[in-house]
Amino acid sequence: MLLERFLDSAAATEQLGASLAAVLTPGCIVYLHGDLGAGKTTLARGLLRALGHQGKVKSPTFTLVEPYKIADQRLFHWDLYRLDDPEELDYLGLRDQLDGEALLLIEWPERGQGELPTPDIEITLSYAGESRQGQLAACSTIGEAVLTALVMQSEP
Repeated sequence: MLLERFLDSAAATEQLGASLAAVLTPGCIVYLHGDLGAGKTTLARGLLRALGHQGKVKSPTFTLVEPYKIADQRLFHWDLYRLDDPEELDYLGLRDQLDGEALLLIEWPERGQGELPTPDIEITLSYAGESRQGQLAACSTIGEAVLTALVMQSEP
């Protein structure tokens, strides 16, 4: 399943993240693709705020991973842009997060190739003039269910 969304503003990108928050299931793994500034962290911010996070949402470019605990939900926001070697993910605790309960948002997943699990959803954000285009692809049965719920959520 493949969905396309036109995102005419940062607010629209955050709203897509919020919509995803309403339908993601525990243990879901989401890859976020896109050039620098395409809106990956903006989407993550919308998702985290919709889940109830009150604090600042920053890109984990320098820390590589930002953990969040919201109520009884754990979420890990990864940014692999500065990752030197995919094997470093073991040292950073990725395997401990693959417990079927934590949500994982992974920016620049191509940098972790060979060490990352298969995603449930891949989101690609690309420039469309001053706006953005979002493409959401299901990569598993969980991903199919999430995108189906997302479509149903947006129908009148």
